[in-house]
Amino acid sequence: MTLRRWSWVGACSTGTSHLRAGTGCDDAGACIEVDAPLGSSLILVVSDGAGSAEHSSVGSQIVTRTFCESVDLFLRSGGAAFEINTEVANEWIDDIRDRLAVAARRKGTSLKAFASTLVGCVIQSDVTVVIHVGDGACALRLTGDSEWHVPSWPAQGEFASTTFFVTDDPYPNFRITRTIGTVDEVAVFSDGLERLALDFGSKSAFAPFFDSMFNAIRDKEPGRQRGLSASLRHFLDSSSVGERTDDDKTLVMARRV
Repeated sequence: MTLRRWSWVGACSTGTSHLRAGTGCDDAGACIEVDAPLGSSLILVVSDGAGSAEHSSVGSQIVTRTFCESVDLFLRSGGAAFEINTEVANEWIDDIRDRLAVAARRKGTSLKAFASTLVGCVIQSDVTVVIHVGDGACALRLTGDSEWHVPSWPAQGEFASTTFFVTDDPYPNFRITRTIGTVDEVAVFSDGLERLALDFGSKSAFAPFFDSMFNAIRDKEPGRQRGLSASLRHFLDSSSVGERTDDDKTLVMARRV
């Protein structure tokens, strides 16, 4: 069964703390719709490079690109979302780490210099899978449900303000979560937006944030909304957001049309 197609927007914004330090944005994100044998499928991914890692901006780009390539190949080969298990996720993470290791050798440095998180989301007809390393999160809304759900909560490391990375030694701490049901709207975001998008007191999505953000892309045509993506970038760059968070911010949102 072929599903309706998707409309999506996405943007990255450099945090004010990075601007003051004279550094660029360490985040990366992507959204790809795949015309797979099992029907239209969607890949969303966001990666946040560790600010303390010298090549984290390159790391997040490699994480994002490699995840999309691995999942795209899996889906086009007839793979089903419900088949994504620990073994499959390990293969994808190994592919990412291999690419990062090549980059590290070229620069004569260690894997940790590319430290980055991963929030990857794969959506098919009635199954959504999130593969999660570190912080950031995914929020989604199912057909006929007014509530927003966070299938995988941001992970905190052993100490305050620390988390896990794809480059962790000997192997990253990752989680796989499945959501059964048809997803109508989904957002993937980096940790710079956690305080705006999540209610840490109740450990739930902050619905007003997502309802407001998705109003802009409802009733839009399929595909990437480039104009709205530019508007999203302006919003993330705005002083009203900068007053709430000084970190890099990435948000990718998609809706069935």
